[in-house]
Amino acid sequence: MVQLDSGAVAEGRITRVTDFGAFIQFENGETGLVHISQIAHSFVRNIHDHVREGDTVEVKVLGRDERGRLDLSIKELLEEPEEVPRPRAIGRQSPQFEAKLRSFMRDAKERGPGGGGKKPSTKRKK
Repeated sequence: MVQLDSGAVAEGRITRVTDFGAFIQFENGETGLVHISQIAHSFVRNIHDHVREGDTVEVKVLGRDERGRLDLSIKELLEEPEEVPRPRAIGRQSPQFEAKLRSFMRDAKERGPGGGGKKPSTKRKK
């Protein structure tokens, strides 16, 4: 029987699948959770696309939480993809936009903290 300490690799059966993860039961009767973030290296939108109740899976024990429950990972045992997809970068604005923005900022700075607009009259009423 495998000792379920941090770092151990063990085989278990999926007893329940929820939106947030899969519960794994081991030969010794202990149960642990593979959180949805520990299913695969890529983003998992629907856990049911990756695991099903009744499947036998190999997991790595990440540790135990403060209540002694097993924290497990399937992802840790999978080969990491060579290149992780990155979000698209936001391109630079057009040069015309940049010039207009610089001009606006310069004008705003010259107007000062009052923000511009009409200046109050300095004439006194008689």
